[in-house]
Amino acid sequence: MSNRQLLLVEDDRALADLIGFHFERDGWAVTRTGDGEEALILAEEVAPGLVILDWMIEGISGIEVCRRLRRKPTTAALPIIMLTARGEEADRIRGLETGADDYMTKPFSPKELVARAAAVLRRSRPSLAAERLDYAGIEMDLAAHRVRRDGGAVKLGPTEYRLLRHLLERPGRVFSRQQLLEMAWPHSEEIELRTVDVHIRRLRQALGDPDLIRTVRSAGYALDSEGIA
Repeated sequence: MSNRQLLLVEDDRALADLIGFHFERDGWAVTRTGDGEEALILAEEVAPGLVILDWMIEGISGIEVCRRLRRKPTTAALPIIMLTARGEEADRIRGLETGADDYMTKPFSPKELVARAAAVLRRSRPSLAAERLDYAGIEMDLAAHRVRRDGGAVKLGPTEYRLLRHLLERPGRVFSRQQLLEMAWPHSEEIELRTVDVHIRRLRQALGDPDLIRTVRSAGYALDSEGIA
């Protein structure tokens, strides 16, 4: 990813200094804030390639910042790593369900955080200019609006196509049902969450591989070939 602009949202000055130092040494330009409201403004002004976001910050919480970033079309695909002192499984699931791409519990190694950031970026959404999305034998031709799996044509309805496109843009990332609902039906507020399950089931059938789209308990769905036994 060419955008090496980092938005660091952390109100612990010493920790922010440490994280900033390691990312700057890795070639990043770092913009810092400890305030949630300012973070939302900077996400639009700076147009970062990555956000590192502390759960507990001044103003609105990191969870709410993450949620709002995911709701905006301009920041919906922005890679986000959350930092927190919370280590319980329920909290990790909540952070990921809100839309974080990764999650690190304090204390942590800054070098590991830089490595995690690189991994998140490798999994990140391809360039918007890309005309083809590929993952685990699935090929989506965006220009021709066609999908193939292991060389064979895959017939999809419009909704299944939209769902698959979003999953292909961020393979491995867990999307909640609410997020998928907003992506596939952006202008309909009367659609029920269970409708997502119906279309995911149809998408699995069309792809001929029910395990490729992984169900994450209490969280949602992820396109994840590593989850296949």
